[in-house]
Amino acid sequence: MSAPGWGPLAGPAPDGGVIRPAKPARLMRPRRAVFLESEGVLFEAGEAAPVMRPEDVVWCPGAVAALRALRDGGWGLVLASNQPAIARGLIGPAAHDNLVGWMRAELAHQGVTLDGAYHCPHLPDAPLAAWHCHCDCRKPAAGMLRRAARDLGLGLDHCVMVGPGPEDVAAGRAAHVAACIRLVGDDDRARADPAADYSCATLGQAAHWLLDHEKTLHA
Repeated sequence: MSAPGWGPLAGPAPDGGVIRPAKPARLMRPRRAVFLESEGVLFEAGEAAPVMRPEDVVWCPGAVAALRALRDGGWGLVLASNQPAIARGLIGPAAHDNLVGWMRAELAHQGVTLDGAYHCPHLPDAPLAAWHCHCDCRKPAAGMLRRAARDLGLGLDHCVMVGPGPEDVAAGRAAHVAACIRLVGDDDRARADPAADYSCATLGQAAHWLLDHEKTLHA
């Protein structure tokens, strides 16, 4: 099943979600983008529960500046996140859309445009029947990234995946992206992920590495 996203056009999706592809024209270089998990990359992960409301968002230090640097460097920016809270009934699809819309507006106010946002609301053991399934969009599967690539005209072999979990790296590998960067946090720097091309603590460090190595990635 495909992953819902947002953009200027909306319509019902076969899995009950909403598909809103963004305009490809927004991409500075349509063939490449950085795929980003949201929690633990753009904003701090919730301590007891996932972040579900705009008022709960605490931006990670330097994250917005890192996004701006990537944008200025010619990279598109695409959110690609697992959202098991939807499958568990902790947040509704409309509330999630509201959160993403708020993030989009806040970032735009600070000079950063997101090219697309995709999420997987499914779980194999979801208590809600609408989201109870084995899908191809939940990371570590690559369906979400492939859907974004089709919608936005991206070349996956020119893209990069950035996320805090092993499932992010695995999804990037399955999609055959150019590189996978895992954010492991300051306390986990000694546990660099051998499956990732680079492990670091912050999105700022990831952006610096990517901009420094992009020529070797053929991006």
